[in-house]
Amino acid sequence: MQLRAALVTPVPNFFVRSHAPVPVIAADAYRLHVDGLVDQPCTLTLEELQQGFPVHTVTATLQCAGLRRRELTALEPIDAAEIVWDTDAISTARWTGVRLSDILRRAGVQPAAAHVGFLGLDQVAKTQDGLGGSIPLAKALEDDVLLAYGMNDAPLLPIHGYPLRALVPGYIGARSVKWVGRITLQVAPSTNHFQARAYKLFPSSVRAETVNWDEGEMLGVLPINSFITSPQAGVLPTNETRRGAVLVQGIALAGGDAVIERVELSNDSGQSWTAATLTSPPQQWMWCFWEATCSLSPGSHELVVRAFDSAGHTQPMHLADVWNFKGYVNNAYHRVRISV
Repeated sequence: MQLRAALVTPVPNFFVRSHAPVPVIAADAYRLHVDGLVDQPCTLTLEELQQGFPVHTVTATLQCAGLRRRELTALEPIDAAEIVWDTDAISTARWTGVRLSDILRRAGVQPAAAHVGFLGLDQVAKTQDGLGGSIPLAKALEDDVLLAYGMNDAPLLPIHGYPLRALVPGYIGARSVKWVGRITLQVAPSTNHFQARAYKLFPSSVRAETVNWDEGEMLGVLPINSFITSPQAGVLPTNETRRGAVLVQGIALAGGDAVIERVELSNDSGQSWTAATLTSPPQQWMWCFWEATCSLSPGSHELVVRAFDSAGHTQPMHLADVWNFKGYVNNAYHRVRISV
C-alpha cells in the first residue's frame, strides 16, 4: 500500500517489527505488574485497566529507528543483522487506552524514580527475556503516553501488542513496547538488551568490530524527517510529465514534541528550493503529507526534500553526516533521481 493512501493507516497495512514470535495471551489471564520505586506495587487485570481508569485516544505515528536504512548501505555496509528498511517502516493509528501517568499515580511514584521501564511478555531467543526499554519519568507523565488496548477503534491485534502495549509518541518505535507485562520505576535507564545494547547510536568512526557497548547514545526521541513517496527513482512515463510538470508527494514528521512548520523541495540537487504545500494539517505526534509540482526539462534531475519544525530543527544535508554501523535514525535530506 502506498504510504500516503490514508492519513490514518488501516490496521492490515500497518508496518510490523518484532524481535520474537507473537505471544499468545488470553485476556482473562493477562496481568500488568507495576513495581520498583513506587509506594504501592500493584497488579492489574485487563478488565481493571479498561474499566477502572479514564479512556483516552491519541492519534500518533510510530516509526522504526531503522527507517531509510537502505540509503545508508550505499555508502558502506550496515550490520548484517539489521533489516534493510526503505521508507516503509512508518505508520499512523488512533490508539485507545489509559494514560500511563494515571497508572503511575495510582502506584505512587517515589522521589528517587527517574525512569520508567517496560518489559514485554514475548521471549527473545538470544536474550531469554522479553523486549524491554525505558523512558524518562518526565516523558512517562505526559498526557499522550498511553497503555493502549485499542487501535483504530478496534481491539489490538496480537501482532500489534494485544492485550496491552505502550505508546510513546515522538520516540523510536522500540520504546512503545508490545505485550507489556511489567512496568518498573527505577533510578537509571533499563538494562534490557534492547536499551543497553541494541537501539544505540554510535559515531560514524565506530564499527561492529570496535564497538564498546557501554558507550553510545540510547535512542529515544526521534529526529525530524521527511521523504519523497512519489515519484520513485527512474524514468517517468510520459503521462506523468504533462508538459514537464511533475507532481512530487511525500511525508514529513517533526522531531520530539514539535510540529512540522514547512517542507521545501529542490529539483536541482539542492541549489534552489521551493516551498511545498502541506496537504494535511501539521499536528503533534503525527506525520503530515506534502506535495509540490515541479517544471522539469527533459533529462536527469535529482529531487531533494527537507523539512523544518516548530523547535527550529531541520535535517542534515548528507548521508555521510548520519551514517552509523547499525543504520539508525537516517534523517538526511531525501534524494530521488529521475529522468524525464
